[in-house]
Amino acid sequence: MKRRHRINFTNEQKAEIWDRWRRGESMSSIGRGFDRNSSSIYPLLSRTGGIRAPERTRSRLALSIVEREELARGLKGGLSLRDIARRLQRSPSTISREVKCNGGRKAYRAVHSDQAAWDRARRPKRCKLAANRSLSRTAARKLQLDWLPEQIASWLKRRYRGERRNQVSHVTIYRSLYVQARGVLKKELMQHLRSKRTIRRSKHATLKRSGLGQITNAVSISERPASAEDRAVPGHWEGDLLGGSKNSHVATPVERHSRYIVLLKVPNKETQSVVSALIKQSQKLTRELYRSLTWDRGKEFADHTRFTMATDVAVYFCDPHSPWRRGSIENTNRLLRQYLLKGTNLSAHSQAQLNKIARQPNERPRKTLQFETPAERFNQCVAATVESAGFGGIGRYAILRLRDCFKQSPTISENPCFETISWPAGADA
Repeated sequence: MKRRHRINFTNEQKAEIWDRWRRGESMSSIGRGFDRNSSSIYPLLSRTGGIRAPERTRSRLALSIVEREELARGLKGGLSLRDIARRLQRSPSTISREVKCNGGRKAYRAVHSDQAAWDRARRPKRCKLAANRSLSRTAARKLQLDWLPEQIASWLKRRYRGERRNQVSHVTIYRSLYVQARGVLKKELMQHLRSKRTIRRSKHATLKRSGLGQITNAVSISERPASAEDRAVPGHWEGDLLGGSKNSHVATPVERHSRYIVLLKVPNKETQSVVSALIKQSQKLTRELYRSLTWDRGKEFADHTRFTMATDVAVYFCDPHSPWRRGSIENTNRLLRQYLLKGTNLSAHSQAQLNKIARQPNERPRKTLQFETPAERFNQCVAATVESAGFGGIGRYAILRLRDCFKQSPTISENPCFETISWPAGADA
């Protein structure tokens, strides 16, 4: 039987591997560069959870190799330890400990002592979560609520302002999850992360997506108003279908200004079903909160003219092979995959269950919203629309419809901000 030899990379090769991994290259691509397969690259990266370990440096207080050479020559010349310390401008106790730890006056050697000191210095420092069990439990509870490490870190910074002891960086949380040798956060908590990877991937890694079908009479996303591009006003939505097994789908409109998500149950991918579901959803909102909808060039929205005629909402389409132009929905679909897993039958979820799922990301703080939640931001838009317009602006019927809609929505009605809306006088009449 042929014995398999362990592959050892030099320090220079390891540095190159980490550089290429950080640039977003795959393990297969990195392995080909060293005439190896990906299985030889994975052990090196997984040892620290895909996070590059900081480069080791010597303490400025430690003896240098030059000082140790001077020390060795002084010992050989018969100088006392105090004389040597005076020459090196060091404390006599420092010189005494150095000689005693490395064989004494007769056996002291500069090179061997320097290497021994470097090896002894490799004492792993306990991470902050390991030293603060209360902080570790708080991070674990937030992870169980599907919060991202960056959201946890920012929430702690706001909650315990000025208390550094009760704050922790998101990198420390990731390290504690991916490097199980730390023994802080259990491996089971990794299933609550948006990505199910076993090691952390570079943010520069890219995903490719093939083009979709053709749409007639499509208005390009380039013609979308500037207020939609800069997210200055609410009411501009982006949408897509999230697919599952057995040809099951869920429509996922998201509002660009607040990142508020709505999940819609659709029986199939046919354009009639999708457009009808979107028309029904749009009728629950006023014109100020539903100005436009941007979709991909999928055939499920081929009947977009019927949607526009029924709702008076402008429809725009992403350019071919450019899904990145609709950044809100692309990021939203990635987030929703944490709850609606690939390969699962999405038709098993009722509309009530989808509402419950949508509530979770809507009540999680978002960095792009200065760590407010989408529900809070969208609720502010609702309040501003009602209070500024009144009956004369959006009409009594629209106000009643808007109020009833959001009272039935658990994401809004159970949020404390809902109570701050000043409904116009007579709205309950």
